[in-house]
Amino acid sequence: MGDRRRIVFWRHGRTDWNAAGRFQGQTDIPLNDDGVRQATHAARVLAAMGPSAIVSSDLQRTRTTAEALAIETGLPVTVDPGLRETNAGRWQGKTFAEIRLDDAKQLERWEDGDVTVAAGGAETRLDVAARARSAVERAIGALGESGTLVVVSHGGAIRVALAELMGLPHGLWGVLSGLSNCNWSVLEERSPAADGSPRWRLGEHNAGSLLVPVPIVEG
Repeated sequence: MGDRRRIVFWRHGRTDWNAAGRFQGQTDIPLNDDGVRQATHAARVLAAMGPSAIVSSDLQRTRTTAEALAIETGLPVTVDPGLRETNAGRWQGKTFAEIRLDDAKQLERWEDGDVTVAAGGAETRLDVAARARSAVERAIGALGESGTLVVVSHGGAIRVALAELMGLPHGLWGVLSGLSNCNWSVLEERSPAADGSPRWRLGEHNAGSLLVPVPIVEG
């Protein structure tokens, strides 16, 4: 790594809506007991990476997860609403089976990775990627020339932020899987582009060792 930066994208712990397979979106659902245990366990592992800064979505499931790492490291948590999950409009609160009954074609396109489909009539993956990237760039800009930034966010938001920051063509965004609850992915800084802008490569994806295995469900 040398003096280059890295970004650890950490998904929040489990919620009751995750367990029920409901699309949370921006509904402010808290961690359940399993999620709190997951966050505490994962925070001990992430603390060993030597984080320099922590930034979190403002929704309570991410803030509670981030606070577990703050306790382990003594670092403050900066909150940025740009890291929120996808606003899924009319899909929020529904199970994917329920969404499929009402919006089968739209959901199929969205699940297939079509970045132009507005989830539940609200945000597209492009919308989410743009605001998440801006939030990450604000935080990494404050980091300096080296260090490790931990970004505590949501499955869908992390997935598109990774694709956007790595510069993947839109048609390839679907090749990235989502993250299980409280797992993380790591971007490592490469040598800068010709114009001086940062470049990133994927060092780890969907990594973690959890007390409670949870299937990957975005939202």
